Amino acid sequence: MRFTKPVWLSHAGEKKDHEVFSCHVSPDSTRLATAGGDGHVRIWSTDAILHASNPAYTKPKQLASLTTHSGTIHCVRFSPNGKYLASGADDKFVCVYNLEPGVPKHTTFGSKEEQPVEDWRVYRRMVGHENDVQDLGWSYDNSILVSVGLDSKVVVWSGSTFEKLKTLSQHQSHVKGITFDPANKFFATASDDRTIKIYRFTSPPPNATAHDQTSNFILESSITDPFRTSPLTTYFRRPSWSPEGMHIAAANATNGPVSSVAIIDRGKWTIPVNLIGHEGPVEVCAFSPRLFSPDPPNSNGQPQGHPVTIIACAGQDRILSVWNTTHPRPFVTTQELAAKSISDLAWSPDGETLYLTSLDGTIAAVVFEKGELGYPRAVAESAMSLERFGGGRKMGLVENTDALRLEEGSKQGELDGVRGRMGELMGDAGAGGGAGVNGDDAVLADSTTAPAITNGVEPTPAPVLKDPAAERTDRLKQRVTITKDGKKRIAPLLVSSSNQGEANLPRPQLQAAMRNGVGSDEPAGKVLDLSKPYDGLPKGGLASLLLGNKRKYAEVDGADGDEEGRRRAEKRVQAIQQSGATPIVLNTPDGLVPAGADRESKTEIPEVLRPAVINPSLSVSQIRLAVPMIRSVILRPLDPGKNLSEAELNNGDAQTDGVDPTANNNNANSNNIVFEARNSAPSATRTGRAADREPTRITLSRRSQIIWQDFLPRAALLTTGNRNFWAVGCEDGSLYTWTPAGRRLACAMVLESQPVILDCRGWWLMVVTAVGHVYVMDVRAGKAKHPPVSLAPVLDAASSAMSATQGVGLTQSPSLMFARLNSKGVAVVGMSNGDGYAYNADLWLWQRLSEGWWAVGSQYWNTSDTSSATTTSSTTASAGQGSFLDSIAPENVAAGIIPLLERNTTSQALLKGRAFFLQRLVKALLSAEGYEGFEASVSVAHLEHRVAAAYTLGAREEFRVYLIMYAKRIGAEGLHGKVEELLRGLAGGMFLDDEEEVDGDGVEKGAREVALEWGDGDEVVGWKRKVLLREVVMVLGRQRDLQRVVVPYARALGVLDGEEGAMVLSG
Repeated sequence: MRFTKPVWLSHAGEKKDHEVFSCHVSPDSTRLATAGGDGHVRIWSTDAILHASNPAYTKPKQLASLTTHSGTIHCVRFSPNGKYLASGADDKFVCVYNLEPGVPKHTTFGSKEEQPVEDWRVYRRMVGHENDVQDLGWSYDNSILVSVGLDSKVVVWSGSTFEKLKTLSQHQSHVKGITFDPANKFFATASDDRTIKIYRFTSPPPNATAHDQTSNFILESSITDPFRTSPLTTYFRRPSWSPEGMHIAAANATNGPVSSVAIIDRGKWTIPVNLIGHEGPVEVCAFSPRLFSPDPPNSNGQPQGHPVTIIACAGQDRILSVWNTTHPRPFVTTQELAAKSISDLAWSPDGETLYLTSLDGTIAAVVFEKGELGYPRAVAESAMSLERFGGGRKMGLVENTDALRLEEGSKQGELDGVRGRMGELMGDAGAGGGAGVNGDDAVLADSTTAPAITNGVEPTPAPVLKDPAAERTDRLKQRVTITKDGKKRIAPLLVSSSNQGEANLPRPQLQAAMRNGVGSDEPAGKVLDLSKPYDGLPKGGLASLLLGNKRKYAEVDGADGDEEGRRRAEKRVQAIQQSGATPIVLNTPDGLVPAGADRESKTEIPEVLRPAVINPSLSVSQIRLAVPMIRSVILRPLDPGKNLSEAELNNGDAQTDGVDPTANNNNANSNNIVFEARNSAPSATRTGRAADREPTRITLSRRSQIIWQDFLPRAALLTTGNRNFWAVGCEDGSLYTWTPAGRRLACAMVLESQPVILDCRGWWLMVVTAVGHVYVMDVRAGKAKHPPVSLAPVLDAASSAMSATQGVGLTQSPSLMFARLNSKGVAVVGMSNGDGYAYNADLWLWQRLSEGWWAVGSQYWNTSDTSSATTTSSTTASAGQGSFLDSIAPENVAAGIIPLLERNTTSQALLKGRAFFLQRLVKALLSAEGYEGFEASVSVAHLEHRVAAAYTLGAREEFRVYLIMYAKRIGAEGLHGKVEELLRGLAGGMFLDDEEEVDGDGVEKGAREVALEWGDGDEVVGWKRKVLLREVVMVLGRQRDLQRVVVPYARALGVLDGEEGAMVLSG
C-alpha cells in the first residue's frame, strides 16, 4: 500500500487550505473532482496524482476550476456514463456541468487560478431545495439524479432533461447521504431522524415528466434499529451499496455504546452484521466497485474461490479502515491521515486506488499493490450477479452497419421529443408542437415567428389580446395618490389584491383548457378533476372553506319562525355562559340545539312510490339482483355524459356512437332533447279500481316542447337511448323501443324478469335482468349478438356452489357495480371485488380483463404511457410523417374499456383495502429466494394481458398503445423468443415468397412461422399490419442484442433506406 499526498493537491486559500467536503473519480479513471469550502469544484488529473513523486512528469495537474456556486460545496459526483458532473452546495442549488470539446478560450479576469485545460461549462442550474444540499447520487443507468439536503427533502431529477420529477418528504430531519442500487431497483437515503429509507423506483424514460412519475419512487422500507442512539454531530451519513447488489453499508450506526457500520441485507432489510472498531462516529462508507478473489487465478485465467467485496470506512476519529467479507476484522487500518474528520471516500473504477478528503483540506490517494486486496474478478461477474435482481444487462455489440443505422433511427424520435419539450420549457415555441385541445395533435403556430411576405407586401400583424386581469393589476401598481402634505406617492399594491391568488385554489380542467386554449400543464396538485371527488376541501365544502365551520343554532320552536326560535336558543346559551357554567348543546343535522329542547322528529317521505312487482322466475333463480324502485319521473338526456356546444353541432364536428349528431335533430342543440317516462301514482285511477291506474306517459321534448309522446300500460323502471333509438324497460319485464321520430321499432320484447340495467351504444342495446341474464341485441337488424348469458360465473357461483349444496341457502357474492357496452357490442361488467369481465361471443364465455393481482404485482398498473403518445417533434409534425402514436388521443385511451375496468379495480381492491393481504403476499415474494424475477415476469404478463384484452374487445386505440409498451418491455428484458414471436405474428404472410422452404414433414417453414399471426388479411384490429410492424421494429431496433432478429424485418420493410418516412419515430 502506498500513500500519496501531493503538496499542490488542495483547495488553497490565502492563509490556510479550505475544507474539502467531497471527491469522486470519473468512470474512465482519468479525472478526480473535489469540492471545497472555497466555493470551487476542482478537476484534477489522476495520472498527475499517481506520478506526483516523479520529477520528470510535466503534464497539467489541475484540469479545470468551476466557480458556479456562491457558497460551500458539499458534494460532487460524475454520472456513470461520464457525460455530466453534478455538484450541490449550501446556496441550495444543484449544478450540472458537461465537457465541451476544445480548449477554453478565456479565463476569469483577476483570477489567480491556473489556465484551465478542459472546458467544463454549466449545463443546468436546478432549484428544488430550501436549505443546504448535502449529497447527490446518480442511478447506474443515468436515468435520474437524486439530491438530498438539510430541508429534509429528497428531490428526484430527470437524468436527461434535468426536470424535477418528484419531491419525497418522508424524512423528518436533515438528509445527509444517498446511495443507489447497482440493479437500478432501489435507492437508500440516510437522515438525522435516525432512519435509512429504501425507495423502490422504475427508471423513467428520457422524455418523462412529473405527471408521469406520480406512482413512481415508492417508499419500500424504513430502517431504524441500528440508529436509535446514533449521534447527531456528524456532517454526513454517506452509505454505500455493494457491487453485487446484496448489501448496504450504513454509516453512523451504533451497536450498544460503540460506533459501528451496519451491513443491511437486500430484500429483508435486516442487519445481520455490524463492523465495529472505530472510536468515533463513521461518516462515510464506500464499497469497491469490483469483486475480488482471495486466491490468484488458475493457469487458465479462471478465478478461484468465492468472490469477496471490499469496503472502506472513515469518520470523525480520522481512521481509515478497509474490510473484506473473509475477515472478521479490518485487514488495513491507518491513523492520523488527516488532522480533522475524513469527509468522503472514492474508489477508482479498477477498485485498487482509494481517494479521500478531509475537513483540514487534505486530498490524498491510497494505492494498493496487486494482490493486496485480492485479485479482481471480471466485470461481467458483477453484471451476472445483478441479473437475479433484474439489472446488470450489458449492451451488446453492433452486428453490422444496417443494425447501427436502425439503432440511430429508432433513437432519433426520442431525442427530438426531449429537445422539443426542453425548447418549450425555455420559451422556444418552435421547438415542438404542443398538444391541442382535447388531445388533437395539431401544430400550433408560432406567434413569435415573423409572417411570410406575399407578393412583396407585408401582412398586417394580428392585434395582441391582453389579459384584462393583467391590465387591471398594472393600473393598480401605477396608481398615484396625494398625501396630506401635497406630495405624490404611488400607492403600494397588496399581494392579496393581485391576480396571483388565482392559482392557490385548484381549477377545473375544462375551465383551464377554455381559458388557455390548450390542455392545462399545471402540476397534479393544482388541477381539479371534476370526474373524481376532491379531498382537498374541508368538511362542509367550499362554503366551509370561505365562511368557516361555525354552526348556527337550529330552530327550536317552529311556531315562532326560523329566526325567532334561533334567537331564543342563542339567548339561553348566553345566559348559561354568564353564570360561569359550560352550556351543553347537541349537534344535529339542522344545527346546534340546547340540551333538553323538545324537537319534533321529521319523517321524510321517500321519493319512490312502491317496489316493483315480484316476478315468479325470481323464486327459482339461484342469482337475484336488486330490482330498481319505481320512480314517478325518469329523465334521460340525449347525451348525459357529454356537453356539446351548438357550434360543434352545426359544424358537424362532433359525433357520438358513430352517428352524425345532426342526422335526426334538424341541426338543433341536442343538449336540450330529453326523453321522459312519467309513471302514474298508485291512487291515480279513473274507474275506482286500483288495477285500472293511469298509463305511463312517454315523451320526447326539446326545450320543454313535446316532439312526440306515447303511452304504456305498465310502469317504467329504466330508460336509455341515443341518436339511433330510445328504449324503456317495464316492471313486468317487457322492453319497448322507438325511433328518434317516435315510431315503434318492434313489438314488446318480454324478458323472464325485470330489467335492472339498460345500456346502449350505437345500434347495440344491452339488458341485464333481475335473475342475472345478459341480453345484447342489434336493434337495427333485429337480431341478438349471442344467446342470453348468465352472470353466475362472474358472481363466483362456482366457489359458492359447495355452500349451496350443503344447505346453507343464499350466499354472499361480489356485487355488480356497472355494466357497459363497447362499440363492438361486447358486454363489459365491473364487480365490487375489483374484477372486470367481458363476454366473448366467439368462445361463449366470460373473460377476466382486470383483477387485483395485476394491481399489486405489475409495474404498469394505472398507466397508459401517454407521455410517449403526446411527444412529437416539430419537424415530424410539419412533414406530416409522425409516428402512429401521435394520432392517438390520450383521452381516448383514458376513456376506454380497459382503463375503466382498471380504475374500478383500483377503487374497489386497493383504495377500499380488499387487496390488503394480497399486497402483503406480493411484497414478501419480492424479497423471497426463488422469486428474483417475480416483478418483471408479472409486469410482462400484465402487458400481454392488456394486449390480448384490447385484441378481444377490438379496442383500436388501446391495442396500439399497449402493443408498443409491450414491445419496449420485452426488448429491454432481452426476451428473444417473445420478440421473434411478436414480429412473426405481426408480419403474418406479408413476406412469404412463392418458393418456400419445406421441412421434412412436408410443412412449409413459412407457414409454420405464421401459425400465430394476429388478425386476418392486411389489418390487425383496424390498423395496417405493415404500419404496426414498422413501429415495433423501430422500437426494438435500439436494443443491440436483438438486432440480429430485427434487422431482416427492417430490410424487408425498407426502413433502412428511409422509405415512406419509416425512420421517423416519436417517443
